[in-house]
Amino acid sequence: MTGVSTQENGDGDPRRAIELLWGISPPPRRGPKPKLATADVVRAAVALADAEDLDAVTIRRVAEQLSVSPMSLYTYVPGRAELLDLMTDHVHGELTDPEEGLGWRAALTAVAEDQWALLHRHPWLLQVPTGRPPLGPNSFAKYERELRAVEGIGLGDVEMDAVAGLVTGLVRTTARSSLDNARLARTTGLTDAQWWERAWPVLAGIPAADAAHYPISSRVGQAAGAAHNAAENPAHAFRFGLARVLDGIEMLVLQRQQ
Repeated sequence: MTGVSTQENGDGDPRRAIELLWGISPPPRRGPKPKLATADVVRAAVALADAEDLDAVTIRRVAEQLSVSPMSLYTYVPGRAELLDLMTDHVHGELTDPEEGLGWRAALTAVAEDQWALLHRHPWLLQVPTGRPPLGPNSFAKYERELRAVEGIGLGDVEMDAVAGLVTGLVRTTARSSLDNARLARTTGLTDAQWWERAWPVLAGIPAADAAHYPISSRVGQAAGAAHNAAENPAHAFRFGLARVLDGIEMLVLQRQQ
């Protein structure tokens, strides 16, 4: 995954982005009926990002996918920044509500698992900065689900917001590791186990790197490696970390009740 080298979301005109996100259309213009809808442009951009990465999403490339001229695409979106907002909000629409009647731990777990899966379907989301989120209906619904999971359990509003940020931050961090590992396996042609099989004999031949010098890391590393068949397991880290986050929230709630 490379960094975004062109205009990012949040850099564009927020008023026009919000109008597009909420489907507030400008006054109709005279002339031929447009060949496309804004939704067509967004779907084409998402498909391009899924197939390659976010750097591939340019006005020119999206226009090529739709068989139109780049200039004609500005009829639908003012620029790349607004397009990224639309793309992000569009895929947020894939997120679903937890089942009714779940306790707050199960509901928040369901929310986190849903986001973990979304990031694996659309890895480019990890390239989108989160400081200025798209102010669209699907992104509002995402935040609403996160807060609804802990509504009424004894947290203040600022704490509820912090919980939402803590959980989504954990999801993003561990999903990034998971996707990085998968990309390494693709580009090198080696699984983690195969990589370690090549590295270990070399390392074992270096006296200064033996267990006598690093007894704790040697013991723990071997145990973790045997458990995960790899140097790390991001899926385990995600679920272990989430459980510990939920434990901390539960402890805070219990303290408030005393």
